[in-house]
Amino acid sequence: MPHGALMGDNRGMPSTLRVGVVGCGAFGRNHARVYRDLAGDASQAIKFAGVADTDYDRAQAVAREFGTRAFRSAEELIAAGVDAASVAVPTVSHLAVARQLIQSGVDVLIEKPLATTVAEADELIALARKHDRVAQTGHLERFNPAVRATIALITQPMFFEVHRLSVFTPRSLDIDVVLDLMIHDLDVVLSFVDSQVKEVRAVGLPILSKKVDIANVRLEFDSGCVANFTASRVSTERIRKLRFFQPHQYVSLDYSRQDVLALSVEGEPSDAVGIDPLNPASVAAGAFPSITPNKPKVEQQEPLRAELISFLRAVRERGQPEVTLEDGRRALALAMQIVDAIAEHARQARLSELTRG
Repeated sequence: MPHGALMGDNRGMPSTLRVGVVGCGAFGRNHARVYRDLAGDASQAIKFAGVADTDYDRAQAVAREFGTRAFRSAEELIAAGVDAASVAVPTVSHLAVARQLIQSGVDVLIEKPLATTVAEADELIALARKHDRVAQTGHLERFNPAVRATIALITQPMFFEVHRLSVFTPRSLDIDVVLDLMIHDLDVVLSFVDSQVKEVRAVGLPILSKKVDIANVRLEFDSGCVANFTASRVSTERIRKLRFFQPHQYVSLDYSRQDVLALSVEGEPSDAVGIDPLNPASVAAGAFPSITPNKPKVEQQEPLRAELISFLRAVRERGQPEVTLEDGRRALALAMQIVDAIAEHARQARLSELTRG
């Protein structure tokens, strides 16, 4: 790919894109699996060039599993020739690795959270602009078919209730549960609500790690919309649900099942005058509005596959990705604000003293 190619100008694009992955942990392995599958699909016209990791043994293991080459660093992967790459290293290394790739003319998909600080996110945005690179944030749930099916239902959401609960694993313990899990839902809700956040209230606790493992957050937007989030990585069950109310409608979305249910109210609410709740016969016909259920059609698909196909399309067309670095920055900034609110609540509640006790 010509390193000076301009966004919107795909002249000189190779007929077959060479793609790679930097970082061979859990996320990187999944990216490698999907790239391997896409490389086997002639309609995608890609070649899986390789994977890189500073742990070369791990890189070799992933390379063997998915039939590609192993490299010791991003520099080696770049030298071998790559047009686009997924950055799936630990968050603390996102900026350094993405900088190397972008400055070398490689388009990037950077896993969430985009960076460790908003300042780093701003630097990534500036780098992508300076070098005319396609750069996407890896907010996977935006590509969940249930989320996509919900977009057409949105009118004026006013109240959200969101739960993301997971069993404990030793993965991503370098960051709080807000940046690990809740940030998925923060990004989705921000994409649904066209309004600025006015107030943040939050509480969180470390349970099995030194970072916050469970958190509850209340957001209020300028529009008057309120959103409650609960995220836990120490649950006994796995739940991924988002529910919201808007005028005349309730919508329930299940990320895991890729399922959406909408309940729409037709007619005006009743004042229920003269109705005895213990006597169903007293409820006159037509006294209450009717409720119509609707299950929008959801095309089942693996979100990561949809995400990578979307990324590669943006690379080919030199267009704006569906989830921009600016989107990633916005979700990160809110997550950091929540982390600060949790820390302030812990100070006010003297939780460190209780923990020592």
